[in-house]
Amino acid sequence: MHATERQSAIMTAVERAGVAAIGELAGSLGVSDETIRRDVRHLSARGLVRKVHGGVALPEGRHETAFRLRMGERAEAKQAIARATAALVAEGESVLLDTGTTTAYVAQALAAHRDLMVVTNCTDIARSLAAGPGARVYMAGGELRADDGAVLGHQAIRFVEQFRVRTAILSVGGLDAGIGLMDHHVAGGEFSAAVIRHAERAIVVADHGKFGRHAPMRFAAFDEIDVVVTDREPPAAIARELESAGVTLIVA
Repeated sequence: MHATERQSAIMTAVERAGVAAIGELAGSLGVSDETIRRDVRHLSARGLVRKVHGGVALPEGRHETAFRLRMGERAEAKQAIARATAALVAEGESVLLDTGTTTAYVAQALAAHRDLMVVTNCTDIARSLAAGPGARVYMAGGELRADDGAVLGHQAIRFVEQFRVRTAILSVGGLDAGIGLMDHHVAGGEFSAAVIRHAERAIVVADHGKFGRHAPMRFAAFDEIDVVVTDREPPAAIARELESAGVTLIVA
């Protein structure tokens, strides 16, 4: 494959997901990591991407536009994860959901549940569940991120700290055996860490594309969560760490 074709493929992958790992790009394109790094340096010099630890992302100010595209990425897998997660939630339960494409699908799967008490920092999730049968929805206040409808910052964290919910349902930017759970944004990671502290159990929803993916903000270790719902068996190293931490793994 010519360099121009590779670079076009890299741009397509980053546009779809907002960020892509060097190793994943090398594997999908059948070239070495160093070849991808050379392509990334070329694209970065033109201002088309930015280099991040272990990967490549859209330039600052552009990465959030990828949220709607990510809603369509691996949609069937995310819907299967959402259905399996909704089955873990009883009617009348208190639930806290953070902002993410998979948690947005979980909200859709929970729409038929009755008498839920829902806390969220996502405007789309709040609207989706407020229309359900008798759900009470509590929306965090703070700084609104326009593209994905996330409300973040100290005000949102203080709002969450008022509650003690039965179940937290969390999205992640990546899961790594040696690092734990990561988020692409500092504010998002801080919010997720607060959510875990104020829930009796924490369920992480992540499709297989998050396994081994790195993101800048580490917000929790595996032993701080209770359940991971995914669509494929994770790599052996991650599976071992989950089992060692006592995390229940559910493959939808």
